[in-house]
Amino acid sequence: MSGEAGRLLSIAYGTVLAGSRGRRRQVPPVEKGSKRPVKLKGKMLQGQGNPTTRFGLTSETRHTVILSLWGVAICCVVIGSLAPAASPLMVVIGRLHIWDKLQHFGAYLALSFLPVIGFRDRRRGIVAGLSMFVLGTLLEGGQHFSPGRAVEFGDVIANGAGVSCGTLLGLPIRACIAIL
Repeated sequence: MSGEAGRLLSIAYGTVLAGSRGRRRQVPPVEKGSKRPVKLKGKMLQGQGNPTTRFGLTSETRHTVILSLWGVAICCVVIGSLAPAASPLMVVIGRLHIWDKLQHFGAYLALSFLPVIGFRDRRRGIVAGLSMFVLGTLLEGGQHFSPGRAVEFGDVIANGAGVSCGTLLGLPIRACIAIL
């Protein structure tokens, strides 16, 4: 195709030939009679300044939601770890009949997974995720001062395994979220 028809077709698809080498470059489509780019399915073309929405949320909102969940999870784990053994909360958790070490593993898997996928900076997310092991160790030591609770080395091992798995699981999922 050559001439005006080829140019119009390439503009409609958002590409134009750049120079004689045949390379294509992205050109935002423009409404007739307007100089503003057309919005395509809730997304603006790269470099237009509007955030791309995924899952119905902007990138900023997704990070905020994930990190808010992380904060809530930290509060739940702190309360659950330091509550006295006879408290109604611990009685209800005891009725679940779930192995204690599995509860520790799952809680710390979530605590390390959420910052890995929630922080914009990958390194900070990993550091925040791995720091949950320190939190678990301190909370386990704090159980010494909680009535009816005891410090168990097995809980620290379960916390460490959960943190390790959560961090390792978060890395590929973080990459998948970035691709989507």
